[in-house]
Amino acid sequence: MADTRCALAQAEIREILPLPHLHRPPASGPLLAGFLDLGGMPVAAIDLARLLGLRSKTPSPQDDDPYRHLILSAFSDTALLVDRVEDLLRVPADAIRPVSSAHTLNGCVVAEIAWDDALIPVLAMAQVLTAEETSRVAALAGLEAERLAALAI
Repeated sequence: MADTRCALAQAEIREILPLPHLHRPPASGPLLAGFLDLGGMPVAAIDLARLLGLRSKTPSPQDDDPYRHLILSAFSDTALLVDRVEDLLRVPADAIRPVSSAHTLNGCVVAEIAWDDALIPVLAMAQVLTAEETSRVAALAGLEAERLAALAI
C-alpha cells in the first residue's frame, strides 16, 4: 500500500476479497473506506494506508484499481482495505525478527521479516486500531446494521 510492503500472519486472515462495492455513510471519517454487506452483516473496511499515514487522500470510486483487496479479519467484523495482496508466503523462522510493542503505536507491528534485502513489518490485525478507534467503528457498524435491517424484505 502506498509503496510500502506489509505482512499479516495467515492465522489472522479469514478471507481476501477483490474490492467489492462499499457503502460509505456520511460523516464516517477518512479512515473508514465503507462497509461491506456480508450476508446481512456489516463489515467495516478500514483504509490501512490512510490509517498508517501513508496516503493523505482516499481514492475515489473513479480511481478503483481492480487489484485492490479487502483482507477480512479472522477475529472481528472488520477488514483492511489495501492496494494489493501480492502473495501468500511461507517465511523461514530465521527471517522473522520480533519487534517490541513499545516501539510501535498500539503494538500494531509485532515483527519484521527480512525479505528481498528489505525489512517488511508484520502487522497484528487486532492492534491496528486503538481501543477508541475500535469503539467508534463498532458504533458505526451498529448503525449500519440497523440500516440493513430496516431494508430487510
